[in-house]
Amino acid sequence: MHVLSCPHLPEAAYTPLGSEVYRGLTSTPKTLSPWLFYDAAGSQLFEQITELPEYYPTRTERSILAAHADEIVSTAAGCEPLTMIELGAGTATKTGLLLKAAVLRQGEVTYHAIDVSSTALDEAKQRIEAELEGVAVVPRVCDYTEGLGQIDAPGQRRMVLYIGSSIGNFEPADALTILRDLRKDLKPGDKLLLGVDMVKDTETLILAYDDAAGVTAAFNKNVLARINRELGANFNLNLFRHEARWNEECSRVEMHLESMIAQQVSIPALELELTFQRGETIHTENSYKFRDENVIEMLERADFHLSDHWTDEREWFGVYLATAW
Repeated sequence: MHVLSCPHLPEAAYTPLGSEVYRGLTSTPKTLSPWLFYDAAGSQLFEQITELPEYYPTRTERSILAAHADEIVSTAAGCEPLTMIELGAGTATKTGLLLKAAVLRQGEVTYHAIDVSSTALDEAKQRIEAELEGVAVVPRVCDYTEGLGQIDAPGQRRMVLYIGSSIGNFEPADALTILRDLRKDLKPGDKLLLGVDMVKDTETLILAYDDAAGVTAAFNKNVLARINRELGANFNLNLFRHEARWNEECSRVEMHLESMIAQQVSIPALELELTFQRGETIHTENSYKFRDENVIEMLERADFHLSDHWTDEREWFGVYLATAW
């Protein structure tokens, strides 16, 4: 009889950060999950990215919400008051537009903000409650794919905000699973507001992920800095180059960190020694871009029915309101 032996791993390998780093950097090709970007430093860098001239998604989606917030809230609520729940809320800079519309309509609103970054949620709570009387912010520090089932709103209709094209960071099958799991936590008649980035010309897409000021490069490299800080690794950030690629076949922008030389990296907390060849990359993020028919099909396969949708004049970004069947 053959007995399978499992390798003994250090304690850090069983933490969320350690297990992801161990799994990703011992894979071929090497990968890291994009949730690792969002420690305090990474969250701050992402907020800077959203203000860059090249980064159109945030301001384009904001313009759609600014133009249609009253209509979105009215259509979502029908004859009932709304409770809003945001997945991956961050600092919720765009959400205030919808919350203001809800306050004007119903006097007060409860806003459940779900995110992995407590720093971002603290900032969101302080700012929103200071700026908008009538909004009660309930922050929830957790993975947003797990935090929704605990939120009930008796006598109210729930509207889940999944904006910022966050759904585009997942593989298509995983994105569908997330929407299906989300649907299981909703009651018939509850709403989903989904923001997605649309396919457009390649130059615009690449510039949005490789800005002239190098903020996105710093954001990408921060994942290595985080591993250095929290796991004692010795990544030399100057020996890795940020790269953004458009993958036409998969309809996605990819972010990579390319090793500029052949090198070795140690991660003591994981008892891991890594070898990088020159030109080898760590694949850190995918950002899928959508066409209208793809979004509608994805929603229907997840048991949502499209109620309405809004876009900008260039049709660069789409906001879709769907109803749980």
